[in-house]
Amino acid sequence: MACGARRVSSDHAALVLAAGAGRRLGRSKQLLTRDGEPLVRRAARIALQTAPRRCVVVVGADADLVMEALRGLHVEIVRHAGWADGMGTSLAALRAHVHEDTTLRRSLILGCDQPALDTPHLRSLLEEADLSASGCATSGYAGVRGIPVVVTHAVWDEVPLLADTGLRALFASLDAQTLGCVTAPALALDVDTPADLLAAQARGWIDAD
Repeated sequence: MACGARRVSSDHAALVLAAGAGRRLGRSKQLLTRDGEPLVRRAARIALQTAPRRCVVVVGADADLVMEALRGLHVEIVRHAGWADGMGTSLAALRAHVHEDTTLRRSLILGCDQPALDTPHLRSLLEEADLSASGCATSGYAGVRGIPVVVTHAVWDEVPLLADTGLRALFASLDAQTLGCVTAPALALDVDTPADLLAAQARGWIDAD
């Protein structure tokens, strides 16, 4: 899907995880809205504002509806038949999609269930990764390191991606002292459960039903 010309950087892809079914929530969180905009579209839009060379969205559950929500954005779509096997397999599908592109040095990986996520945070991650010894950076919230992340392909290519171990395996493979980290407490709220949804709605981050 493409729409007009856009500015690109020299070395990164933006990869958006949008394949899950939202089982604990009981609905597709990709299609929840903030200010009338589906979360999956919002995630792709703010990722595009970092000027990636490529922006790729992996879809699975409710794929047709999610793809419709992305209409008009300059993104590539990966339909992942094995999405139900866990996030690691979706990451593997994204990695395989960009693996042979030698113009890419690194990827910015994000989900679409953190409604407080914004473009400045993504740009800060890219800047922090530039300063780190590993060339990688994670987000920090609730005492943990998590997504969004920036990871070099040299590092990522060596990490096994299976089921739901993908990101944990990635972080575990790196010396924490070599990782950049951008703290963002608001990102601790990801919309996984009905209680999370109510909390996000109370903060104005998700539209009321």
